[in-house]
Amino acid sequence: MSKSHTHSHPHSKQDLSALKNRLRGQSRKITGPRAAVLEILRKHPHPLTNREILSEMQKGGAECNLATIYRSMHMLEKMGMVKRFDFGDGSGRFELVGENDDGHHHHLVCTKCSEVVEIEECFSGEIEKKIAAKNHFKGVTHKLEFFGICPECQ
Repeated sequence: MSKSHTHSHPHSKQDLSALKNRLRGQSRKITGPRAAVLEILRKHPHPLTNREILSEMQKGGAECNLATIYRSMHMLEKMGMVKRFDFGDGSGRFELVGENDDGHHHHLVCTKCSEVVEIEECFSGEIEKKIAAKNHFKGVTHKLEFFGICPECQ
């Protein structure tokens, strides 16, 4: 599992009752596993894999299986409540997204210990426009993650 980092993320400030209300607002039931998933994601400052979420649930004494986590994460992603990140290791990682937030940000990931640092800057708006114009595309977006070796692993 990734080490914690010092950057705080807006999702950690989201109230659990507000998250549950978002589910209810889209006619979704608040099951025990869904509530536990939301609470775990709310408390973690970095994206988690499905297996990491399951491990956290089991530490808390919740009974759940991996298939339930996968289904819950798929539903939460479709609803726009979580965003999936790919750090190139074959495992999707999920992070809560605020109600009026598109969740767009980038990460710096240590290739040795998997520490994740959130990068606040997004500098590629002009690059997107240039690529779109050159190739006659519209609605160009991007996903960008950075990789390196953190100070502790150097």
